[in-house]
Amino acid sequence: MTIKKIAIASLVFTASAAQAASYQLCNVSNGCRSEGNINVTSNYTQTKYPLVFAHGMAGFSKVSVLDYWYGIPKDLVAGGSKVYVTQVASFESSEVRGEQLLKQVQDILAVTGAAKVNLMGHSHGGHSIRYVAGLIPNRVASVTAIGSPVKGSPVADLVTQTGVLSPIAYGALNALAGIIELFNGTGSFDQSAKNSIASLSTKGSAAFTAKFPQGVPTTACGQGAASVNGVKYYSWGGTKRLTNVLDPTDVLLGATGLFISESNDGLVGQCSNHLGVVLRDDYSMNHLDEVNLMFGLRDIFSTDPKSVYRSHANRLKLAGL
Repeated sequence: MTIKKIAIASLVFTASAAQAASYQLCNVSNGCRSEGNINVTSNYTQTKYPLVFAHGMAGFSKVSVLDYWYGIPKDLVAGGSKVYVTQVASFESSEVRGEQLLKQVQDILAVTGAAKVNLMGHSHGGHSIRYVAGLIPNRVASVTAIGSPVKGSPVADLVTQTGVLSPIAYGALNALAGIIELFNGTGSFDQSAKNSIASLSTKGSAAFTAKFPQGVPTTACGQGAASVNGVKYYSWGGTKRLTNVLDPTDVLLGATGLFISESNDGLVGQCSNHLGVVLRDDYSMNHLDEVNLMFGLRDIFSTDPKSVYRSHANRLKLAGL
C-alpha cells in the first residue's frame, strides 16, 4: 500500500471512529434531554456504568450559558463516558433531596438498561448520593463525594447557631431558587434554605450519618471503608480559597473560610470532606472550582478540575465500574 493510500485509510478510520454523542440533563418532572454534540475521540473514560452527577446546595444543572459542572460532562463524554446531570431542589433537607435524586436514578437505570450507576456528588450532593446508595446499594457501583461536608460545615453551624439569616433572608433564597428553576426548565420544587443549611451543620450531618454511615471515617481525619454492601466509596476536596481575582465568588469563599479552623475550600474543612478512599483532600481548588463553576476561572497554579474527573473516570473504568 502506498503512503497516499495509507494516509487516506487513516483519515477514513479516524472519521468513522469519532462518534457524535451527548450528555443528558435530567430532572424529576421531565426526564432527561440531550445536551451538546460531542465527538468521542477515545475510550479513556469509558466506564462500564453511567456517571450520574448530583449538584450541591443552591445548585442547578444548567442555567442558560452557566453550567454547574462547566466543561466536565463534555470532557468525559469525549472520552467515552455516558453522563447524566441531575437536578434536585436547590434548597432542601438531605433526605428530601436524596429522594428526588433516587427517583431520577431509577429513571436513568430504566431508560439505559444499566445494572448500576456511578454516583458523583458535590457539596450537599454528597449527602444525596449517599442516600441513594444506602437505599439501593445493589444498583450503585460507586459513590464519589467531592468537597462534601461529610461531617458538617462550621459555616452552616455559624448560620444556624447565630440566627444571622432572618426569615426574610431565607425567603429571598427560596425565591432565588425558584427563579433558577424557571430559567432551567426543571419544573417546580418546594424550597427550604433553612432545612438545607441545617442539614449541612455539624449536628445535621451527624444525624444524617447515623442513618447512612457507609464510607464515613470513624476517626477525626481518617479514611472510611473502601467498599460497603458492594458499593465503592471515594472522595476528594480542595484547600485553596482564592484562585482567581476575576472570580467574584472567590471573595465570598475567602471570607467564609475564615470561620473554619482547619485548611478548607471556603465552605468545607479538609478533614470533613473525607469519605471512603480519600483520593486527595488538598487539591489547589476552592469549593466552586471543584465543579469548574464560573466558566472555569482559576489561576495557572490551580488544579485543572477536568483532569481530576477524567482521571477518576479512568480509575472507575480500570476497576470494572
